[in-house]
Amino acid sequence: MDNRLSESAENFAWLISNFVTEVPGVEHAVVVSSDGLLLTSSQDFPDEHAEQLAAIASGLQSLADGTARMFAKGDSEQLILRMRRGYLFVMSISDGSSLAVLASKDADMKIVAYQMTLLVENAGHVLTPQLRSQLREVVVR
Repeated sequence: MDNRLSESAENFAWLISNFVTEVPGVEHAVVVSSDGLLLTSSQDFPDEHAEQLAAIASGLQSLADGTARMFAKGDSEQLILRMRRGYLFVMSISDGSSLAVLASKDADMKIVAYQMTLLVENAGHVLTPQLRSQLREVVVR
């Protein structure tokens, strides 16, 4: 089987890695499907850690969505977990998938959140079922 990505999938993966490179303080990023599977991760993020972050982000997103529904507060848009040495941001993408970003403690939270919003708004629409399927296949191999 061919394990190369289509041009669309390569471009999407590049966008995630470029986000990490371009946004100050961002260390790693992953995109997670609505069912918790890793779709892509930023370059140089070890696969084991990327899969762990995908599972964590999926669980947090599920809890946030359930909480928002329970208390009739609308859709969950973004989660920010502040830790002693950094941050975890999780943002919904329109199809139920999520973008999760690890940032250093020195990162400007407003800039990271804003840049995540831009990325999701500008690139989220390309995450079609076909693209998700192809990304999933390559990650599973």
